[in-house]
Amino acid sequence: MQPSPQVRQRPLLALLVRLLAAAMISVMLTLVKLAGERGVSLVETIFWRQLLPAVAIAGWLATRGQLGRLRTARFPAHARRAAVGLLGLLLNLGVVLLLPLTESTVLGFTSPIFAVILAALLLKERVGPTRWLAVVLGLAGVAIIAWPDRSALPLDGLTVGVGAAFMVALISIQIRDLSRTEDSLRIVFWFSALTAPAMALPALLMGNPHDNQTWLILGGVALFGGIGQILLTAALRIGSVSSVIVMDYSAFGWAMLWGWLLFDHLPPAATWAGAPIIVAAGLIIVWREHRLHLAKPAAPLGS
Repeated sequence: MQPSPQVRQRPLLALLVRLLAAAMISVMLTLVKLAGERGVSLVETIFWRQLLPAVAIAGWLATRGQLGRLRTARFPAHARRAAVGLLGLLLNLGVVLLLPLTESTVLGFTSPIFAVILAALLLKERVGPTRWLAVVLGLAGVAIIAWPDRSALPLDGLTVGVGAAFMVALISIQIRDLSRTEDSLRIVFWFSALTAPAMALPALLMGNPHDNQTWLILGGVALFGGIGQILLTAALRIGSVSSVIVMDYSAFGWAMLWGWLLFDHLPPAATWAGAPIIVAAGLIIVWREHRLHLAKPAAPLGS
């Protein structure tokens, strides 16, 4: 399916939007961790995270007489994105309950590595030595972070973190496809509207009474998560994945700041050693993807 004619590529704006999105998502993840420490279950957090944006988007469009913007001819694609996205949400929010913010964020930086693997396995794309070298480099960085202290980075947290990064890579492919014909609000609305009901019963069974501060935290999860998701989707509409993804690495600074201010945690030496390696691997992949995009008419094969 061809891109919609009204979508105009704006690379610089896409970078700024993605940078702001990374900040919003970092706040959301911090609030998820705070909610968990106050006894809120993961499924209840996800339920409110998904329900409130759907209601807010529908309500805002209704007041403007624009509910028609939510109509879609690609409902099956939205349903597939919702199914995969819900699993990704469980992993991405779950990992911050298992690991410190900085370490969980660093593991998320392995998503470009999995994007290369998915391109080779699912899309049958030819992947050459440069990108395979980056894959090996990134996995070595994960090994450095995980190896020295199992108590600081338990196996369950490591597994969930790597799984979350894999799901981000898979979801990015889906969002890029949907963005060719669907606007950002429509994509976010259907993701939220389709997944919130699925979490309603588990949230009811596992929910507990909350004080006002906890409700504010849950509201913040929905607010910052919804804004961040809209911005992430918007960045993919007006910029290429290979360019905007660079801004995601700013999340490391935010995670370290929130971890220090709110949880009195600073990364151990192993994280400082492994994180630059993972980031370097991601940047190599991003650089190579950008070069391939520029040279595509003349050199369609991967390298």
